[in-house]
Amino acid sequence: MSVWLAQHLAAIRDACRRLAAAPLNSLLSLLVIGIALTLPTAGWLMIDNLRALSGDSPGVQQISIFLGLEAGKREIAEIEARLQAGKVGKWRFVPREEALKRLQAAEGMADIVASLPRNPLPDAFVVTPADSQPAELERLAKSFSGWPKVAHVQLDSAWVKRFDALLRLGHLIVMLLGVLFAGALVTITFNTIRLQILAQAAEIEVARLIGATDSYIQRPLHYFGMLQGALGGLCAALLVGIGFHLLTPLVAELAQLYGANFALQGLLALHVAALAAIGATLGWLGAKISVLIHLRRFA
Repeated sequence: MSVWLAQHLAAIRDACRRLAAAPLNSLLSLLVIGIALTLPTAGWLMIDNLRALSGDSPGVQQISIFLGLEAGKREIAEIEARLQAGKVGKWRFVPREEALKRLQAAEGMADIVASLPRNPLPDAFVVTPADSQPAELERLAKSFSGWPKVAHVQLDSAWVKRFDALLRLGHLIVMLLGVLFAGALVTITFNTIRLQILAQAAEIEVARLIGATDSYIQRPLHYFGMLQGALGGLCAALLVGIGFHLLTPLVAELAQLYGANFALQGLLALHVAALAAIGATLGWLGAKISVLIHLRRFA
């Protein structure tokens, strides 16, 4: 076990030495890999934030239940009991008096409301379902409309469907970008390892002559690809973090203008580790393919 560990530690040291031997080339490669991973990562984060924003924005995923004008306290209590028993999510009761006060407070509505002979607004319940999927929202709206003394149920299902479709389309585009840039990362590592093999052709020939095994020759190159990919993933996390740090105050200011309290969510430590792991895996894959192809000439 100690011999195996020593061999791998020696290969890792050799990979680090190769990176440090050409710092400018290594830095440029890391930046290219970082940018390749930054675009799909930033796209995924933006879609995740949009999904969170749609859930936090008032009225986006809410169902309004309007009661008939003849509905009394007994009917209101019955609907409250139904909502509580159904565990549909959060809900609140809006009395008709409160609704009239809000209408009166709206700009240009005070005189109109004052001229009304009586309050024309009904009592209402505003429900924020726990499950915000469009199919579940429509199912709940249909169920609420069948309850006694319910005059109207309002749900902008078309808007919810359009927004959900846009999110799914965006998710698909990000996945395609991820696959495309993953291929680019593998290609970058493939070419870098090819250049490493060509530059050290004499050393590989000598190592072959003195009996070096394939694993001994390939191991440092594999670790080089993994190390380059992992550092590229950390570079991507840094670029995404800087970008979201610059965008956060602007987005918060824009959200306040629309009466919302929203802040962009950046990368967590788990996401950074996942980026490094993805970069290392793709780097190892590119190195593996390049080694298998280009070391055949030394067989």
